Amino acid sequence: MIVLVVFVTTYALIAMVIGDLTLQQSSTLARFTYFAIAGLVWVIPAGAIIWWMERRPKV
Repeated sequence: MIVLVVFVTTYALIAMVIGDLTLQQSSTLARFTYFAIAGLVWVIPAGAIIWWMERRPKV
């Protein structure tokens, strides 16, 4: 659970900084598109982390 919280927090901060630094002069549509995609992409690795947490331990 700690890994998931740390990942989501780190991902959000990095995505925000990249978007802010690279898209300052871009159109509103470009910024909206970037943040919409960046806001959804975290689900893939988070799903992998959740899948890893839910698997049964090998005995």
